[in-house]
Amino acid sequence: MVDFHAHPIVVGVMPGQPPLVALTALNLARAVGAPGIHFGYADQSRYVVEEFPDGSVRHAPIDPDDADEQWRSTSETIIAELTKAVGDSEVPWHFHYLAGRPDRALTHLARAVDAAGFVIGTRLGKHHVREFLNGSVTIRLCHHQHRPVITVPLEVVDWSAGLPWQ
Repeated sequence: MVDFHAHPIVVGVMPGQPPLVALTALNLARAVGAPGIHFGYADQSRYVVEEFPDGSVRHAPIDPDDADEQWRSTSETIIAELTKAVGDSEVPWHFHYLAGRPDRALTHLARAVDAAGFVIGTRLGKHHVREFLNGSVTIRLCHHQHRPVITVPLEVVDWSAGLPWQ
């Protein structure tokens, strides 16, 4: 177990994600005295070419014929969303554009920065069948590494309408 005090927190983010995930991570970081927050987005259309000690990676597109530079736009979008959500908070934050499977990419980042734990948002919308078949990032993180995972619900479940997987 990594002590929460004096260790950063890793947060999985996606473009267009509600700011609640970033705000929850900021609130947790303040509460436990974390020295920083490391936000990470893993682009599954890219693979890792080289990993660096700070948790960042050099990446390339999976398709060798793809000269896609869309990743730069995605990175800029996420940075703008994080800046709007947490801005110039008293807890320093960093954004890492990662590649490959999100659970593995976030685990690499957590190891590199010696993170105390993760904050991950739930998916918006009905993805229950796909998550059941593929497994969610949250579930894979819970089962394949030793750090605690805090899940932030992004939708209110209306139980009167039936069970959420129906």
